[in-house]
Amino acid sequence: MAKLHPPGAPVAVQTTQPLDRALDYRAPPDGVADGAFVEVPLGPRLVLGVVWGEAAGDWPVEKLRGVARVLDVPPMDPAFRDFVERAAAYTLTPLPAMLRLALRAPGLGGAEGRRRVYRGGDGTPDRMTPAREKVLALLDERPDDVFALSELADLAGVSTGVVKGLLPSGAVQEIVRPRDADFPPLDASRPGKPLAEDQAAAADALRTGFAAGGYRTTLLRGVTGSGKTEVYLEAVAECLARGRQALVLLPEIALTAEFLTRVEARFGARPAEWHSGVTQAERRRTWKKAAEGQARLIVGARSALFLPFRELGLIVVDEEHDTSYKQEDGVLYSARDMAVLRASCEGAQVVLASATPSLESWANAEAGKYARLDLTSRFGDAVLPRLGTIDMRDADIPSGRWISPRLHDAITGRLAAGEQSLVFLNRRGYAPVTLCRACGQQIACRHCDARMVEHRFRRELMCHQCGETAPIPVACPSCGAEGKLAAVGPGVERMAEEVTGLFPEARVAVLSSDLFGSSRALKARVEEIAAGEADIIVGTQLVAKGHNFPHLTLVGVIDADLGLQGSDLRAAERTYQLMRQVSGRAGRAERPGEALLQTWQPEHPVIRAILSGDEEAFLREEAGQRRAAGVPPYGRMAGIVISDPEAGVAFDVGNALARRAAMLEDVGAEVYGPAPAPIARIRGRHRVRLLVKAPRQAPIQPALAAWVGAVEIPRSTRLSIDIDPQSFL
Repeated sequence: MAKLHPPGAPVAVQTTQPLDRALDYRAPPDGVADGAFVEVPLGPRLVLGVVWGEAAGDWPVEKLRGVARVLDVPPMDPAFRDFVERAAAYTLTPLPAMLRLALRAPGLGGAEGRRRVYRGGDGTPDRMTPAREKVLALLDERPDDVFALSELADLAGVSTGVVKGLLPSGAVQEIVRPRDADFPPLDASRPGKPLAEDQAAAADALRTGFAAGGYRTTLLRGVTGSGKTEVYLEAVAECLARGRQALVLLPEIALTAEFLTRVEARFGARPAEWHSGVTQAERRRTWKKAAEGQARLIVGARSALFLPFRELGLIVVDEEHDTSYKQEDGVLYSARDMAVLRASCEGAQVVLASATPSLESWANAEAGKYARLDLTSRFGDAVLPRLGTIDMRDADIPSGRWISPRLHDAITGRLAAGEQSLVFLNRRGYAPVTLCRACGQQIACRHCDARMVEHRFRRELMCHQCGETAPIPVACPSCGAEGKLAAVGPGVERMAEEVTGLFPEARVAVLSSDLFGSSRALKARVEEIAAGEADIIVGTQLVAKGHNFPHLTLVGVIDADLGLQGSDLRAAERTYQLMRQVSGRAGRAERPGEALLQTWQPEHPVIRAILSGDEEAFLREEAGQRRAAGVPPYGRMAGIVISDPEAGVAFDVGNALARRAAMLEDVGAEVYGPAPAPIARIRGRHRVRLLVKAPRQAPIQPALAAWVGAVEIPRSTRLSIDIDPQSFL
């Protein structure tokens, strides 16, 4: 039970403001408990915070300002506070910044009661204007959502008067409802789908582990189409039946539509959602109902890990290998690793599910830290696709084309059979480089050391580092020559253009995250394709993330060697995972599938491993190389990125750190650098990198904190520390 501090007693409040410590306040007239969410005065403002325990006692009680208000939500329990503190310590994140992740719900301090919300109606406006069309288009795209008036207006890009003007006709409905209504109950006793023998055995093992209680992590490894989802939903059912809450993390918002349908079929109601695609009102509702314990199952993105669950019993990390679980901006953390940490704090269970597990998870299972369950065959009559390579050294392809004759013939055969094909290229846009044939210059971003990528469908150039856009020029920005700009190399849009030219009668669909204005639009397109409303799909890695296309029987990979370029220590692992995942999209139903990999290096060990299908052999080989090099998961790494508007200033800080590298010798760490980052300038800031490598058990965080703290950082300079970096750009 949380300690209750009497009225007027000094208490420590940890705020979300960038301060180096908790602040002391006087408890309000009714007292306050540890973990209570409060509003406190800070200068002229009221800010959110959490009562963190006893006051430091640096100030006389009579001089302390009082807690302004205790929010009407359950207090943060000790296990959650322990998780926030441990996560901050592990990632070397200031505690206020980590706490801010736990308070990312709008209007927590707002008044209770009822509110007016708006949704689409059945009426037709008496007259139509461009502004009204925007509102109705948004509501058509999100028919299940309700919005606050200002939120609907902002999302549609119109004034609130436009929304109100649609009320008399019934085109928009105004509803008065409780501010935070309960979620519908989930029925854990409803029977699930019939399970195959290995599925049933895995589900029983998960239920048995849950019955034993306490913390436990299980790696659920199953080939694509083996029914991993149905297995871990049995663990969710066990969790719900025992009165605890469950969280399912998905790597891609577009996956939620199909998953929510499966949850509704299994438990009789839809779960709560937490991701960027839900409205602000729904985010607040989910946050509060998670804190109250009323939201029993939440499906969300990585930030859902920081919801204030009251009785968390299970966390599922689906597609646990996916790189999108790593937060690369702001607070740098791995949702997979933080899921394990939170479960250990809460005494909960974790299921890490993947067809191609990360080497980290595989190594933990090998070492006995994680339990492991394997599903080795596809569910029902479906069989794994045949895999083959196309040696591009022998392919006779005209200049400016990328689909080989063999892949062309294979697609033709699938079209004749009424089946779908996927042409896969992991590169967004039309072309990665725009080159002037007169002066040789490549069009680059003004703010970054990166080329502008042509997005012809949107008629613009875009920098994929900072998001800068510009119209596609007629003349070369460098020399002024007209008609000399050429697109170099293929992107997914260029592949779609080639596919349309080669197969003019086919219905071609392009799946790339940047071609959809909202997650709802992307979900809708995925559902249409799954229903058979396309003959050929041209897509990026988006299509490899767990989508089920029942009519898809052929996958053709353009440039399968693309991910093997560069010096990333995870290049082989990621290429293997991506190729196996995208190949697994083929042949999900009773029709056999085939995957053809166009490659310039058919003898490359990774390509051979993909074809062999012997994942254990690949992982053992990769593990042996990592162990010999002393790199993750058999060593520790931390990436240091220093950025400043002036390159010299950034290097000065980097050199000052390098001169103090001896401070890390006690933990056996080595320092490499400083050196310019591979992308040396982003958003006008010059970037310098250092890399720290240490033995696996080294207490690297305190040593890094002391090391960085010994160097004076100029005000213009930013320094970030990435523990266990996934990207080295």
